[in-house]
Amino acid sequence: MAKIKQKKTLRSGYTTGACAAAAALGAARMIEARQVIETVELILPAGEAASFALQGQSFSAELATCFVVKDAGDDPDVTDGVEVHATVALSSSGGLQLSGGVGVGTVTKPGLPVAVGEPAINPVPRKMIEDAVRSVLADAPAMVTISIPDGEERSQRTLNERLGIVGGLSILGTTGIVRPISHKAWTDTIDVAIDVALAGGSDRVVLVTGRTSERLAQKHFDLPEEAFVMMGDHVGYALDACQRKSVLQVIVAAQFAKLLKMACGH
Repeated sequence: MAKIKQKKTLRSGYTTGACAAAAALGAARMIEARQVIETVELILPAGEAASFALQGQSFSAELATCFVVKDAGDDPDVTDGVEVHATVALSSSGGLQLSGGVGVGTVTKPGLPVAVGEPAINPVPRKMIEDAVRSVLADAPAMVTISIPDGEERSQRTLNERLGIVGGLSILGTTGIVRPISHKAWTDTIDVAIDVALAGGSDRVVLVTGRTSERLAQKHFDLPEEAFVMMGDHVGYALDACQRKSVLQVIVAAQFAKLLKMACGH
C-alpha cells in the first residue's frame, strides 16, 4: 500500500516589531533589576503571550542594551535571523523618546504611516515598545533606541527605498506574528506603494507584474519612480486597492502571456 504523504504544518514566527518590543522590555528590566535578564514574556497585539530569549546583554544603573534574534518561522522573510537591538537609557528630559539607530530606515516620502524624517517604526510596534518600557520604568524619562546592525544591507533586497525608506529596514507588524507563506506582506506593500504615489502628487499609477515590465514601462511613461507599483500576481487586489484609494488612472504593464492570463481571468 502506498504511503500517504502528510502535509507539513508551517511554523509561524514573530515580527520585527515584536522583537524590538521584547528587546526593549529586556533592557528596561535590566535597569530595574540591575542584573542580566535571560528571557522576557511579551503579550502580543494578537493577544498571545510569547517568550523571547535575550542576547548581548549589558547594563549599568542608567543604561542597558540587548538584542533578540528574529525567528520568522517558515516564512522566507528577508529579516529572518536578523538581530533587533534595543538600548534603553534613563534621561533628564521628560517623557519616553524613541529613536532609530543603525540599520533602521528613515522615512523620506509622504504617504507612509510614519511622518517624514521619523525612523521607520510603524505605529503598532511603536506602541508595543513604549508600553513594554513603561510597564517597567513607569513615568521615568528614558530614550529607547532600536537598531539592526546589518539592516541597511538587508534593505537592499526590499522595496524600502522605492517607498521612501532609506538607510535600513522598517520595524513592522500589526499582530506581532508572522504567518508563513501568506500574501499579507505583499498586499500591505501594494497598499503603501499606492499611498506613497498619491501623496507624491501622481494621479496615475502603473501596476507592473515584474522588473522587466517595470523597466519597459519606465521608458515609456514619464512618471516619478513611486508611480510604478510592483503588484506581482496580485492583479485583482491591486486594482481593488486603486479603486478604494480613488486613483484617477490605472495602467497595467505586463508581458503578453501574462496579459492573456489576466484576460482569461486566471
